[in-house]
Amino acid sequence: MPNAKVLSEKQAIVAALTEKIQNSGAGVIVDYKGITVAEDTALRAECRKNDVEYSVIKNTLLRFAFNNCGLNELDEQLNGTTSLAIAADPVAPARVIAEFAKKLNGRFEIKGGFLEGKAVPMETVNALASIPALPVLQAQVLGTMLAPISALACVIKQIAEKQGAPAEAAE
Repeated sequence: MPNAKVLSEKQAIVAALTEKIQNSGAGVIVDYKGITVAEDTALRAECRKNDVEYSVIKNTLLRFAFNNCGLNELDEQLNGTTSLAIAADPVAPARVIAEFAKKLNGRFEIKGGFLEGKAVPMETVNALASIPALPVLQAQVLGTMLAPISALACVIKQIAEKQGAPAEAAE
């Protein structure tokens, strides 16, 4: 039986972890066994760049936090080495972790995840991982919106050139 000081410290850790999980849009549970320090450093740098909070957490503490959040379905995945990646952006944790899981081929595996306070199957985690980053999506939408305008400008320019007017006048 732990003494009162240790117990209160662990309860504070669980309370902080519970709050982080509740305030995050999504999270991914990972088995990180077998990665090197250099690979872990690269992963943490990539997580920071994408505003993903990544940390190694004891299974017991994470189990208490998940149970506080109503994510009891994830209890069975809390065995072995466990780390958690969470972020406000629902896509970022899955995308960053999935990229590293592909690079490290079997030494770094996704165990499960949650989205908006609910446990999700691996298919959903993989689907989230395949969504491009927000700036890429914004560029794609902008390109789609500008395509008709660009095409119209090209047509006007071609018509002006056929009629013998200088191309600058058409612009």
